[in-house]
Amino acid sequence: MPSVFEALRWASSFLKEQGRDENAGELYLRHLLNWSRARLFAEQKTVLEDSLWEEFRSGMDAHVSGIPIQHLIGSEEFYGRTFTVNRHVLIPRPETEELVYYSLERMKRLFNGSHTIQAADIGTGSGAIAISLALEYVGDVNVRAVDVSADALGVAKGNAERLEADVTFYHGDLLQPLVEEGVSLDVLLSNPPYIPLSDRETLSEVVVDHEPSLALFGGEDGYDLYRRFMEGLPRIMNERFLIGFEVGAGQGETVAEMLTQAFPRSSVEVVMDINGKDRMVFCEQA
Repeated sequence: MPSVFEALRWASSFLKEQGRDENAGELYLRHLLNWSRARLFAEQKTVLEDSLWEEFRSGMDAHVSGIPIQHLIGSEEFYGRTFTVNRHVLIPRPETEELVYYSLERMKRLFNGSHTIQAADIGTGSGAIAISLALEYVGDVNVRAVDVSADALGVAKGNAERLEADVTFYHGDLLQPLVEEGVSLDVLLSNPPYIPLSDRETLSEVVVDHEPSLALFGGEDGYDLYRRFMEGLPRIMNERFLIGFEVGAGQGETVAEMLTQAFPRSSVEVVMDINGKDRMVFCEQA
């Protein structure tokens, strides 16, 4: 049977040949062994048991067939925490971590601990944004999270309970549950579906076949959800507010113009992600 080192070398070569991420083997083997990354590299000479080697190979075959490695593992890291994920929720991406980071910075500057912040994450999925906000904001904050998918909310609630995050969850469409409750917000964050339907054919089957379409596609041009937001946001945001959207690359200026029209007195900024793509749009009103 192969050693840890040999198994990782085989997986890297196999995945590269099949056009998959070469690092998936390391992630999956760490999961099977329940080892840290440091231990994995410290014990590379350890020989794998027959059953574990077979399970590892089967997992790599499954990943090559299109199943996301996060679904095989059952989790993904986000903002330093482990979130349960499955086919009902979008797998959290590093770009969304940037949305959380910049939002927290702006909240600190805009509100400066002046009062208990009323915040919401719309289209919460796994709960990654809402839970991170609740646990990371230095100050008092009431976080609400909305999703139209009951299955997604089940995942998000489980993550919040396990991570001990105080988040209130609502089942419903966009802002409607908050409007019905008469909530007014200081902060609204969202990573809505923004991929144009026309892009479906160009996406990897790992995404299209295994992540929920409800969380991916934003109509023919990708802007359907943003348009609906603009109709409801002016009725729910307080006088001083922060809105933060994640957008698809190339969509920043269009979404920024939508926000400027909806809030003529606000300051709107398109922010690039670490890869230099227009990935976030922030709207502030002091």
